[in-house]
Amino acid sequence: MNTPLAERMRPKLLKDYFGQEHLVGTKGSLTQMIENDIFPSLIFWGPPGTGKTTLASLLANEKDRPFYQLSAINSGVKEIRDIISKAEHSGDLFSGKSPILFIDEIHRFSKSQQDSLLNAVEKGIITLIGATTENPSFEVINALLSRCQVYILNPLEKKDLEKILIIALQTDTQLKDKSIKIKESDALIELAGGDARKLLSLLELVVQTHNSKNIEITNALVFETIQTKSVLFDKKGDFHYDIVSAFIKSIRGSDPNAAVYWLARMIEAGEDIAFIARRMLILAAEDVGIANPTALVIANNTSQAVKTLGYPEGRILLSECAIYLASSPKSNKAYRAIDLAIEKVKKTGNLQVPIHLRNASTKLMKDLGYGKGYEYAHDFKNEFTFQEFLPEEISGTKFYEPGENPKENSIRDFLKNRWKSKYDY
Repeated sequence: MNTPLAERMRPKLLKDYFGQEHLVGTKGSLTQMIENDIFPSLIFWGPPGTGKTTLASLLANEKDRPFYQLSAINSGVKEIRDIISKAEHSGDLFSGKSPILFIDEIHRFSKSQQDSLLNAVEKGIITLIGATTENPSFEVINALLSRCQVYILNPLEKKDLEKILIIALQTDTQLKDKSIKIKESDALIELAGGDARKLLSLLELVVQTHNSKNIEITNALVFETIQTKSVLFDKKGDFHYDIVSAFIKSIRGSDPNAAVYWLARMIEAGEDIAFIARRMLILAAEDVGIANPTALVIANNTSQAVKTLGYPEGRILLSECAIYLASSPKSNKAYRAIDLAIEKVKKTGNLQVPIHLRNASTKLMKDLGYGKGYEYAHDFKNEFTFQEFLPEEISGTKFYEPGENPKENSIRDFLKNRWKSKYDY
């Protein structure tokens, strides 16, 4: 069997591991953990190809621990219990070196599957290392999360990817047999997107496609190869985020036909339906926004419903939601408003709350004037009275600018009628 280049290049020693300096550098968190002989259960959270699986294996080797590996895609409670049973009877517990159980894509485990790990983790029968591309706060149960330290792995930097390319050409036996010169690496680096596995897969694809002893890799050659082989790569999932990007941009661009096509590509590639639904939920808030607030309700209901239905019926809900979002008017004004407000907060710091807006919860606060002068909107005509709600230093600053669509045009009229002398709507 021809082992893929990315697998052949997987480092065997921690010193050969690239990237994640904040974790394994001289002052890295995991470096300190190893030096102090501390090894808690861990969750590695980061994009694909950032070295989660490799790092888990290297840590086990570094600490001289037995290493078991499962994938949440094709494993369940039975496999977990089998490994826990082996760990209990292995004799390693008495040496203080509990086996490491590495679970890839742990976010795909159900609550009951995650529950089955709790007792063994709590008692130290196993040391768990979970890997996830999804936010563990949402995808890992609280009881398990509280027993683990979460470490974030970042996309690899350009310098790390360039080193990986050089070492692959210098050390891999199959590549060394050819005369391969990388004249331009920009395309490989850009398409890899911080993913070492994707980088090596791209390199291997270019070399295999142009089956020659002498190959000069240029940006043009890389793009030419990808265009002719992209279907193969998409099917394997190496361009997972490219497909997701096309899907989101098609919905944002109000093209339901393209949206459904890219949705079909993800479905055929076996993409996690919860991931697809979650991306549409984000888009409903970020790109449709106030132009059609119902979109967020539909996206949220879709996210909940597909978890109940699963495949194949879930594809219908995903399609319905994608078409609805693509066919909705668009506005990113709420998204821009909060970003502008956060930017202002960072620049101006903790400005004082105007005294008439402060909470007068005690007699002393009332005596100090807290709440004095506040006008209760419902006591006035049209439930509105002109008063100041921002700190004096930024009075008149406008963060929300309604978009040009029927819903926000009506919002603009509403705000203009009330705030015409303060904000320019």
